[in-house]
Amino acid sequence: MKALFAIGLVVLILGILSFFVPIPNYEHHGVSAGDVHIGVTTRHEDHVPMPVSIVLVVVGAGLMLAGRGKT
Repeated sequence: MKALFAIGLVVLILGILSFFVPIPNYEHHGVSAGDVHIGVTTRHEDHVPMPVSIVLVVVGAGLMLAGRGKT
């Protein structure tokens, strides 16, 4: 049961972090003509959608409650 608690703790921490930490996303736009290549790389920082973060927190807390055992 302690493994279930540990997994729940990890999922809960990831859920809380997903509210604050953006995920970087890189896109490369360019044109190639023979040996010549002209391009631009853009960087965007996107957050995880709010419903996904909420689900991670709820599932993590539920796993922690289920894995706490009868101690």
